[in-house]
Amino acid sequence: MNTALLLLEIQNDYFPNGRIYLEKSLEASDKAQSVLLAYREKKLPIIHVQHISTHPDATYFLPCTKGTEFYSKVYPLKGETIIKKHYPNSFKDTSLLNHLIKNQINHLVICGMMTQMTIDATVRAAYDLGFTCTVLHDACAARQLEFNHTTISPQNVHYAFLAALQPTYATVLSSEDFLQKVGARTPILASA
Repeated sequence: MNTALLLLEIQNDYFPNGRIYLEKSLEASDKAQSVLLAYREKKLPIIHVQHISTHPDATYFLPCTKGTEFYSKVYPLKGETIIKKHYPNSFKDTSLLNHLIKNQINHLVICGMMTQMTIDATVRAAYDLGFTCTVLHDACAARQLEFNHTTISPQNVHYAFLAALQPTYATVLSSEDFLQKVGARTPILASA
């Protein structure tokens, strides 16, 4: 099985001082960084997906702003693939599918932001396209939602969407369990 690490929307707007701060984004980025460092050490394929909004009413990920830039802990290195997108589904109107096919990738290890939007949309699309997915739950973060005058905490949103993905659409693991499973040592995190 040929595997790639897919880092979704780990961009400045989701972090402190960003336009749409996500609770636990800092913790999730630490976990994503651990997996990223392990992939770099093993020289495995890495794909960074960057959202740039084209919606006229957008309030974040605005073109040519610092908020669209990748967060420092997971900043792409030269030679790592960057896919730009404009929709929650990372496959919609992007080169992602062609890139995966060209590189004979059939398994995606996924982490990033937001669990209820981009993670969910991308995992479901990947499954429909025939990919096997592993979602690293502690390397993802969600946003508080409201429905029918009821506030749903970020943690409950996160858990509900992950529960809906497992087991049909993805295997859901912690980053530590995943690293142990693939025989990677847990790297020492670099400070941001």
